[in-house]
Amino acid sequence: MQYKSIFTGRYSGYSLQSFQKDLMSGLVVGVIAIPLGMAFAIASGVKPEYGIYTTIIAGILISLFGGSKFQIGGPTGAFIPILFGIVMTYGYENLLIAGFIAGVILCFMGIFRLGSLIKFIPRPVTIGFTAGIAVIIFAGQIANFLGLTGVEKHESFLRNINEIIVHFHTMNGYSVLTGGICLVTILLTSKFFSRIPGSLAGLLLSTLVAIFFYPNQVATIGSTFGDIPSSLPRFEIPEITFEKIQLLIGPAFIIALLGGIESLLSAVVADGMIKSKHNSNRELAGQGIANIITPLFGGIPATGAIARTATNIKNGAVSPFSGIIHGIAVLLILLLFAPYASTIPLASMAPILMVVAWNMSEKQEFYHVLKTRTGDSLVLLVTFLLTVFANLTIAVEAGLILAIILFTKRMSDMMVASKALPNHENKHGKIQSHIVTDTHDCPQISIYTVEGPLFFGDAQSFEQSVMNTFNHKPRVLLLRMGKVPLLDTTGEYYLSRVVKDFSKHGIILISGIKPQPKQVLKKTGLYEFIGKEYFFEHTGEAINFSLTHLNKGKCLGCKHFAFRECTVFSGEESDREELRKAASSS
Repeated sequence: MQYKSIFTGRYSGYSLQSFQKDLMSGLVVGVIAIPLGMAFAIASGVKPEYGIYTTIIAGILISLFGGSKFQIGGPTGAFIPILFGIVMTYGYENLLIAGFIAGVILCFMGIFRLGSLIKFIPRPVTIGFTAGIAVIIFAGQIANFLGLTGVEKHESFLRNINEIIVHFHTMNGYSVLTGGICLVTILLTSKFFSRIPGSLAGLLLSTLVAIFFYPNQVATIGSTFGDIPSSLPRFEIPEITFEKIQLLIGPAFIIALLGGIESLLSAVVADGMIKSKHNSNRELAGQGIANIITPLFGGIPATGAIARTATNIKNGAVSPFSGIIHGIAVLLILLLFAPYASTIPLASMAPILMVVAWNMSEKQEFYHVLKTRTGDSLVLLVTFLLTVFANLTIAVEAGLILAIILFTKRMSDMMVASKALPNHENKHGKIQSHIVTDTHDCPQISIYTVEGPLFFGDAQSFEQSVMNTFNHKPRVLLLRMGKVPLLDTTGEYYLSRVVKDFSKHGIILISGIKPQPKQVLKKTGLYEFIGKEYFFEHTGEAINFSLTHLNKGKCLGCKHFAFRECTVFSGEESDREELRKAASSS
């Protein structure tokens, strides 16, 4: 990975005016990031300060080493179900190790240039698990919003819903009022004062109302998690063993995959807003570096945050300095104002995450794919339901497998091998399939038009279609492969079976073959087996060659007249000439 341009190309033409813009956008995004960082940490099952540590360290490192000039990194909502599940199953210490391993995986993904492969994850899969995560996040905040007591948190969505129902009678009216004030403030601020961070405004107003009007009536960060320390995080290397790596490699891979997807999606959004272009492989490596170092300071996994990145751009950012400043701003606020954060009610944090869940749910995209009623709709629903009722790992695996199966089915449906002949009613004698009938089909030359990719999903049906020709043992089999864009080894295997079986009694000709299929045939040796002289650029040349290799004796008396030359080969032309002579002599 080349980083020689970190302090050169990315900052060319940088000026004092540019710094002022970065300073302003960095401060705004830093202020926004603080409540989000704490909320994401709490929802992930860890202390709120760990979210702040992540915002500081990962935010600075992602801006410094990432591949997007405007990316803002930190904890995000998409990670909440995964991280919470890891904490519940393996504990916080192992979460740090899983994050570290995920960072290593992301670095390797960047080094081996796998950034472009992320785009092959189908959109219905990403929409499905994103919407599922949004539902989990939203449902997970209902208890805090209502101020329920005695609620135990579980990995299972249904068990969490059951906890809410069982403990609904413990609802705290003060918590509902606090959460309602925060929610209304967020919505009104976003609508009428878009320049003011809605989450921060709602958090401050609802907290002040709770402190002055009904103190000690609602659960706060301090009463639940203890005071937030106003000090730098402590550096500590987690105990990483081979057994722990084996135990956590699965969760780490999911963290890396989801982190890679979200960071690259965020970078693409930034590109669209500012007409720039990110480096996807460098972005993955930058995310990897951040996730390797952040756990050493107690931070949780981080990735690119789409909403904060968009806010960064809208506030005038011109370089990665804005992301670095955002991290420094959060650090200064931590050192100066951490004790005050302990008084924030949990009910004030809940609406912030509820709004995040609503915004990330991609409801319009979800409905758009669903109403198509296609295979993509099925992939979307399966991924969504498994994300909510099982877990993200199973959901992504099932979604991808189902998408691959449906894609293979669609591709196999595209492959058609149909018998064809020249249409003499057409001026240029165009080769067409619909004119082949029982009474109009050359017994000695079989022409097949092959359309679509010839791969494992349809290769066997191709063989069966062509093998039917062998019953009457034609002299020539011409395969028109100009519309075959792809040939895999399975397709080559069945093609070779056709070629070798037919070669026992006839000649195989191939016309119009594309570079990729030809290259496969050359690598497997089938090209040489058929013979270079039997490959033609155009079908017309192949037909002319075929006509010179016919058994003329079998043409005598033939009434099919599949080719213009057939009137001569069948003797029809000589019969007509004799009739003309007889008529003229009489």
